[in-house]
Amino acid sequence: MGTINDALQKAVNIYPDNIFLYEGSKSLTYKQLNEVTDRLASAFLEEGLKRGDHIGVLALNQMEWLISYFAAAKIGVGVVALSVRYRDTELEYMLNHSEVKAIVSIDKIPGFNFAEFFCEFQTKVPTVEKYIFIGEGFEGSLSFSELITRKVVNDKLRAHIKEVSPEDLAVMIYTSGTTGKPKGAMITHRSILASARAQVNHFQITEEDVTIQSLPLNHVGGITCQVTVTLISMGMAVLIPEFRPENVLTAIQQHKATLFGGVPTMYLMLFSLHGFSKYDLNSLKICFIGGSNVEPALCQKITTSMPNAKLVSLYGLSESSGACILSRASDSIEKVQNTLGVLIGDFISKVVDGKRQEVGIGEMGELLVKGECVAKGYYRDEENTKETFSEDGWLFTGDLVTADKEGYISFKGRKKELYIQGGFNVLPAEIENVLTTHPDISIAAGIGVPDPFYGEVGRFYIVPAAGKQLKESEVLAYCHEHLADYKVPKQLVFVNEVPMTPAGKIQKSKLREAYLRSH
Repeated sequence: MGTINDALQKAVNIYPDNIFLYEGSKSLTYKQLNEVTDRLASAFLEEGLKRGDHIGVLALNQMEWLISYFAAAKIGVGVVALSVRYRDTELEYMLNHSEVKAIVSIDKIPGFNFAEFFCEFQTKVPTVEKYIFIGEGFEGSLSFSELITRKVVNDKLRAHIKEVSPEDLAVMIYTSGTTGKPKGAMITHRSILASARAQVNHFQITEEDVTIQSLPLNHVGGITCQVTVTLISMGMAVLIPEFRPENVLTAIQQHKATLFGGVPTMYLMLFSLHGFSKYDLNSLKICFIGGSNVEPALCQKITTSMPNAKLVSLYGLSESSGACILSRASDSIEKVQNTLGVLIGDFISKVVDGKRQEVGIGEMGELLVKGECVAKGYYRDEENTKETFSEDGWLFTGDLVTADKEGYISFKGRKKELYIQGGFNVLPAEIENVLTTHPDISIAAGIGVPDPFYGEVGRFYIVPAAGKQLKESEVLAYCHEHLADYKVPKQLVFVNEVPMTPAGKIQKSKLREAYLRSH
């Protein structure tokens, strides 16, 4: 299978002058990317990074993110993929847990200054030795633009490149955990390439294809299903730094994009844009949709609005390093609406009951997946690794499905409480843990409920502390201060009590029943 750098070198050898990445008016050919990542990888080595270390990358969907990623991959440094939406609670936990040695960060975004934040935050993340800023940093930090202009120490760089193994960590992506603490999924060079290659082969994606890179790079949807797929197929990716409908539609039209992928919320945002019909989207050949079940009305809207594109369903998770189930190009719209698709590549699956015994065709159970796409486990989390990754290679997805005689898999629900809001995984326990640190909140209990725009949203029941009065605006402001914006509850319900079991645990099943009765 080789390494990510092996895949890059193959593209450089075949299509050195073909453009790999576009961002606004900027572009990088395969050869240019290889050269700049050689310089940055050499600079990383000079700054003390080595194979097995971890580097955090926090930026938008921009050139610098991917330059950092490919440079780190060359020398066996694992990238801890961070979101610009993260704030103190998430960053403190993830950076300490992953033992990040250096951070590459954007300096600021509207409304938040990361350089100022990290300057004050240094004492809380003691393993971080180097701060590298895209833009203006603080005293003692390093400049990204300076690092990428340094001279390559060729002998040293080549020696380190040779040491990298397909089993080395390529990227660590944090995904929601059952205790409210995120889990760091360890995606290797082998697993990310396996998922991407299977997707490329499934749809015969080629160097002629142009992908709109609109999904976040700190998710497998972005880094695997879009960037790595483009690398394997030796095509071109157009980076969309932030998802804005007009920017996406302009990019599709300008670059004659052939591939676009998003969660249902993204498609709804495109269609709600005033003037949507004026854009020429006839170049699109395939539109991927994932994140939750697709509503029939949305399917119909996509197929009529993007007439030359085939709509396909995509299923994957961080633990499978990207896509592992896809629709077939020949599938009807009804098939796309009602199933996730079929296993791709040489991956295999089975459906098991609560005793981990395989169930029959059409019977509901938990989906298990096996193949080279399966991640290495969770970093520093033996308990959850044992629960999710079996010793004989099976990934327990936690998703309830049925399978038919043709191998089509249909999603039925999730074993655990996680819900998907606008394509982002959210675990109520994580938000509950933050809410209950508010001095005026006694109990917080959250569930995911259906929403026509986001797919699902968080509905949180809050019991104020004795004698305290709470305002919704106050609670939401507290959440915005401590959580990524996509985790902030969309619905707050103030109650005097929540249903409890005799053992003192919150009965969320009762909350769901009450919600369903009232809706």
